[in-house]
Amino acid sequence: SCSLPYKTVVTCDGFVQRLSCDTGVISVQSATCGRTSSQICSIGRPPSETSYTQCSIDVTAVFKRCNGLRECELNTQGLAPKDPCFGTYKYYTTNYICIPAETSVTCHGGYSYLKCENGKIQINTANYGRTDKIICSEGRPSEQLQNTNCYSPNALAPVSKSCNGLESCEVFATHTVFTDPCFGIYKYLAISYFCLPPGVLCEHETSALNCDDGTVIRIHSANYGRTDSSTCCTGRPASQLAKTDCYALNSQTVVTSGCEGKNSCSILASNSVFSDPCVGTFKYLYISYSCVSKCKCDCTEQ
Repeated sequence: SCSLPYKTVVTCDGFVQRLSCDTGVISVQSATCGRTSSQICSIGRPPSETSYTQCSIDVTAVFKRCNGLRECELNTQGLAPKDPCFGTYKYYTTNYICIPAETSVTCHGGYSYLKCENGKIQINTANYGRTDKIICSEGRPSEQLQNTNCYSPNALAPVSKSCNGLESCEVFATHTVFTDPCFGIYKYLAISYFCLPPGVLCEHETSALNCDDGTVIRIHSANYGRTDSSTCCTGRPASQLAKTDCYALNSQTVVTSGCEGKNSCSILASNSVFSDPCVGTFKYLYISYSCVSKCKCDCTEQ
């Protein structure tokens, strides 16, 4: 069986890369620019531009622009942070999965209401800004809609603080809450979130994930760290609970490699497993998963 139904999109440098999910939202697993094959994106190119295949650089902009959206279009021109191999014609390779998250979009000045019928809210992504010309555009002059590369630098923290661990919450979509990332542009608040089954794993605890016979574990998201001050707080001094923007970057990788595709697994919430993303803070492990039958891999090249 294959471990993750991920999609791979390959786009030649200078062309538009398109990511989309029929259901759920985009979660980018890896995004690189470079050349690791002499065959891909080589038509009409001289050998001098395609023969060097030891070239790769991570492109974090793809994560930032696409995570939490149902569809995402990227102009690859100048998207990489720097040129990883001068003189070589490069291409962009993005691996992503579609995760079953809820979404909420609220125009500037409105209130965003999030609710979970079963379980607790866990914010996946949040942006106050503008990433397309259509959303929240009615009655607005076109100059207020032009900048579609508008991202607040700090949206995740206040939304997570207001909502994580609750069954419902509301967030005011305004620049008094979020930094104004693009003056003169009409903005909106876009949020994607999970409704997590109750129960988290406090630091030093071990937990078992179990699925019924005939199904296997599918990891949707995971974080070892701290995103609110109320979870796993009993008997802890305030100094160990104050930092609420703590994320171990390897959380999902570690949990996936230990549990994905298995009928059951056990995970220890510990620095020895995940490393320590925020020294001095008492951490916990959040895992969102479901039990699925056999999965299919979906690979497309464009």
